[in-house]
Amino acid sequence: MTPQSIEVNSRSYRWMSRPVVVVCVDGCEPAYLDAAVAAGVAPYLARMMKSGANLLADCVVPSFTNPNNLSIVTGAPPAVHGICGNYFFDRELGQEVMMNDPKYLRAGTVLAAFSDAGAKVAVVTAKDKLRKLLGNRMTGICFSSEKADQVTQAENGIDNVLDLVGMPVPSVYSAELSEFVFASGVKLMETRRPDLMYLSTTDYVQHKAAPGSAAANAFYAMMDRYLAQLDEMGATIVLTADHGMNDKHDAQGKPQVIYLQDVLDAWYGAGKARVILPITDPYVVHHGALGSFATVYAPDEATAAQWIERIRAVPGMESVMSRTEAAQRFELPPDRIGDIVVVSERHTVIGTSASRHDLSALEVPLRSHGGVSEQRVPLICNRPVTGVAGDRRLRNFDALDLALNHAQ
Repeated sequence: MTPQSIEVNSRSYRWMSRPVVVVCVDGCEPAYLDAAVAAGVAPYLARMMKSGANLLADCVVPSFTNPNNLSIVTGAPPAVHGICGNYFFDRELGQEVMMNDPKYLRAGTVLAAFSDAGAKVAVVTAKDKLRKLLGNRMTGICFSSEKADQVTQAENGIDNVLDLVGMPVPSVYSAELSEFVFASGVKLMETRRPDLMYLSTTDYVQHKAAPGSAAANAFYAMMDRYLAQLDEMGATIVLTADHGMNDKHDAQGKPQVIYLQDVLDAWYGAGKARVILPITDPYVVHHGALGSFATVYAPDEATAAQWIERIRAVPGMESVMSRTEAAQRFELPPDRIGDIVVVSERHTVIGTSASRHDLSALEVPLRSHGGVSEQRVPLICNRPVTGVAGDRRLRNFDALDLALNHAQ
C-alpha cells in the first residue's frame, strides 16, 4: 500500500499525485532567467514564472555544487547531511580529499526514502562526481552525462543510455553536458515515467558567460525547450540552483585573487597554516579552483583567534569568523571545517598560493562563486503553490517540499 507521506530528516513529504521533476541548474544566478525571458528566448520559462510560482531562495554557504545538491535532495543543511564542500581536510586521515564518497554522508536522501517506499525514482547529473552521493542507497535509475557510455543495469539501473537519448557522450567542458541531462530527463519521462526525478546540470556556461550574453541566452533557450516537454507530459516541475555566479575580476578583466596561503606564510612562516579551498574538484579549467570561500587550519585555537582580526584587514575580505561562528551562521558541520572560515566579497576570490593555481586555461575573465554574494537563487514552480508563509526564509533545499507539499 502506498503511504500518504514520508518523513525524511524531520520533514514530511506527501506522496506525489503526478510525476515530480526537481531541476538544479548549476550556477543559475536569477538574472540569467530574467535576461532570457526578456530576450524572448525562453517562452516556457516566462509562462512558468507568470502562472506558477516565481520565488527567490537562499542556497547553502559555501555556495558550491556538492553541499547544495546534497542539501536539495536531503531537504536539510550541511550540519545535518555532512557534505560541506567539494573538497576538505579529513582530520582523521590527515589528508586533503574529495568529498564525493557516500561514506561522508550523514543523512538519508528524500530520493532514497521514496524509492524504498516503492516510487520509481530517476537521477541524472552532469558530472559523475555527484552521482554516487545523489544515488546513495537509492533504488532506481542514476547516471551521469559524463559517463553515459559506461552505464549498466547493475550499477545505474539502466543500460543503452546513448541509444535512448540519441546524443553522443558530451565533453565535460561543454553546454552539451547539461543538454544531455535535460534530453535524458525527457526520454526517461516518455519511456519510464518516473514518479520522482532529479536533474542536475553543470555551470560550464555560467562560468564563461554573463546573464543576457548570446551564449547564456542560447543555453536557457535550450533548457526552455526541454522543460516545456516535461510540462506537456504532466510533470510538476520545481527549478532551483545550487548557487549563483559573479564576475571575479577588475575592470581590465584581471582576476581579483587573495592568495591566502602566501599571505599567511609571509606573516607566520611557511606551513604554519593550511588553507583549504572547498571549490576544488577535478574540473578546474573554467574556474582555476578559485572561489569566494575558504577555511584555514591554524596550529591551535588560541592562534586562530589571534589571526582572525589580521585576516579581516586584508582587502577584499567580506567576513572572517571562527569555526564555531561559521558553523552556526552557515549551518555547517564543525568537525569538517577549519579553525577559521573566510569569505571574500562579491568580485574577489580566494586562492592558496599563486604557484598552485594555473589560470592559463581561462579563455574569458574569471567568473566564480562560493560566497554569500552568490547565495540568492531562483525557486520557481510550473504550478501555483499554497501554504507557504509570506515571511518564511526560503532555501533551495525547500524545492522538494514545494513540489510535494505545496504545488497545486
